Amino acid sequence: MFTYIIYGLAGGVLLISFLKDRNKTKMALKKAWKSFENILPQFLSILIIIGLALAILSPETITALLGKDSGLFGLFVSAIIGSITLIPGFVAFPLAAALLKNGAGYMQVAAFISTLMMVGIVTLPLEIKTFGKRATIIRNISAFFFSLIAAVLIGVVMK
Repeated sequence: MFTYIIYGLAGGVLLISFLKDRNKTKMALKKAWKSFENILPQFLSILIIIGLALAILSPETITALLGKDSGLFGLFVSAIIGSITLIPGFVAFPLAAALLKNGAGYMQVAAFISTLMMVGIVTLPLEIKTFGKRATIIRNISAFFFSLIAAVLIGVVMK
């Protein structure tokens, strides 16, 4: 129901904008479409990867690797995967929900999401070029450890 209300509001505001200034509204819609076209290939590839991963990994496997009983092993596995993976937030959070639904633990998912957002193994070369090697290494190592601390705190709170 809430979704329909949001769509209705968006459509109403778009109509008001169109009635007020057709040219600006058309230009805005064209820009929005260009942005959508630029994001779509990345978004689809990520969805395919997530779909394949969830199809290949059974809920039992996810529970064994990342379940609440996997302990520190699951925490480090999810932290390392999160550090290496480059996924935008709008895809990562639904993925986290799917992992939780399939048996992953809160602490492990928190480590995954936190390292995913804060640690950038894939982006290291660009970050080194921009900020320097020392600053990049310090930032990434600090972010990794802070992610582990946050994940442990989430694990304690959500028990």
